[in-house]
Amino acid sequence: MKLKEILVFGATGQIGKHLIRKLTKSNYKVTAVTRNIHRKGYILKTQSNSGYLEIIELRSFDVEKIQSLMKNCSICINLIGILFEKKENQFNNIHTNFPDLLSKLSNRSNIEQLIHISSLGIDEALDSKYAISKIEGEKVVRKNFKNYIILKPSIVYSVDDNFTTNLMSLLSLLPIFPLYYNGNTKFSPLHVSDFCEIILKVIENNILAEVIECVGPEELSFKQILKKLLKSINKNTILIPFPLKIAKIVAILFEMFPKPLITKDQLRLLRYDNVLSKENKSNIDFGIKANLKFEEEILKYSYMWKSGGQYSK
Repeated sequence: MKLKEILVFGATGQIGKHLIRKLTKSNYKVTAVTRNIHRKGYILKTQSNSGYLEIIELRSFDVEKIQSLMKNCSICINLIGILFEKKENQFNNIHTNFPDLLSKLSNRSNIEQLIHISSLGIDEALDSKYAISKIEGEKVVRKNFKNYIILKPSIVYSVDDNFTTNLMSLLSLLPIFPLYYNGNTKFSPLHVSDFCEIILKVIENNILAEVIECVGPEELSFKQILKKLLKSINKNTILIPFPLKIAKIVAILFEMFPKPLITKDQLRLLRYDNVLSKENKSNIDFGIKANLKFEEEILKYSYMWKSGGQYSK
């Protein structure tokens, strides 16, 4: 049986790099799309078996180019997402307009399966521009193409993420650290290897027309996550609840940076739990369990933030 060829958008992000490795090791041929092949393409080349990966540069949403790429592929995966806007309306363009285009072209090209990555914990966050754009993206995908799969992961973490690595950088430097909403927001951290395994099983089992919430093996509050990170880097940073008014002022200041540590929109989003909603099926319902535990996995790379680095005890 000829294995299916897979078209991946957003291939150079945390999930994309690990997913390409997973897919090519499973003998799938992958076409990876990136905005800048010279800046990030070389990283992708190290992730695949020889002959199983083709890298394509696409700087804009070129309809004809995307459609020509779809002609040779039977599965399309959209991993593209941003955490903050660099310019006006960027959330809508990336999280709503692009999935709208991709799902319409998938329908026109008779793609067998469109896997769209959204987010967990957004359905009630109607005061967040990020959440609204993600929700609208899910709606247009379901409307435009019947063979969709929407995956809604909780926080996806690894050595390549922008979550644990940023937090450990701050915790290693600051004597005190703010607890937004008293650190009570709940997450179900999912290691990128487990998430890529979920995507692989969705492909192998040809699951269609489902919205699947994807979670790790445990629920942790934001405060518990911070404490585990502090323990892993041997730091005693004091965690202090932050009044919301002050937190908003800090977020406004951070938004002036090219890569803000937190924005007003992210602050609003942090109010809502990031765990199973019971509104959709989960990876557990499909028999695809995530096994990697947060504390054990961060220990494998947290040494980079310890005094003495990899030589610390």
